[in-house]
Amino acid sequence: MDLREQARLEHTVTDGVATVVISNPAKRNAMTADMWQDLPGLLERLAADRRVRVLVLTGAGDTFCAGADITSLRDPGGRPQALAVQAEEALAAFPRPTLAAVRGFCVGGGSQLAAACDLRFAEEGASFGVTPAKLGIVYPASSTRRLVSLVGPAAAKFLLFSGELIGTERALATGMVDEVLPAGGLEGRVRSFAQVLASRSQLTQAAAKEFADGREDRDAYWSEQARGSGDTAEGVAAFMERRTPRFTWTTGPAGAAATAG
Repeated sequence: MDLREQARLEHTVTDGVATVVISNPAKRNAMTADMWQDLPGLLERLAADRRVRVLVLTGAGDTFCAGADITSLRDPGGRPQALAVQAEEALAAFPRPTLAAVRGFCVGGGSQLAAACDLRFAEEGASFGVTPAKLGIVYPASSTRRLVSLVGPAAAKFLLFSGELIGTERALATGMVDEVLPAGGLEGRVRSFAQVLASRSQLTQAAAKEFADGREDRDAYWSEQARGSGDTAEGVAAFMERRTPRFTWTTGPAGAAATAG
């Protein structure tokens, strides 16, 4: 089979965790225009799947994502860049916790996707870079704001102005990643932490995600959701009875609230 035909997004759902894998083995998992276009629809389907409580984004093999497929950037209409922003925003808006699991290169569009996740875990030896200055590309305003929010203005300018790659030590120090794991330790840590997230209250997580993203106008909405959810009563009862809580509040498509049966 032509390796170009293998450029795709793969996904599985196991024990409440959806895992989306960026796969383009011929080009270090670079994102093609079709892959950028496919991601929002895939995320929408996973958001509608009530089994999914956490989403993990990773790359096939030993690298996360080397950015956008360079051949697609020749498109004079700028279609791939627009699709990349749409995909990034769809990932940032996913209604449940998202976690990037990074090995190897996380560069360009790969860093955009990682930054759009709620949390980022990386294996030692991973490299991060935001490289539009090497290609004469204007980095989108929304992506720039997200990067600044994540690492701060000075670190964002360093990455954007220079296009240089940084290792996991500096990425951890700037806030680009939340944890660095030794070789061989990433998969197990991500799996166990994803299960922790899947066991927690989606009500708490959904509200915290909106508040952390600056949605202070939603305070009354989430207070109402908390009063009607039963999650608080269940959490307190489980604590007193020394058992695992059985939270029932869940989010549907586009963050719509529902109570699981």
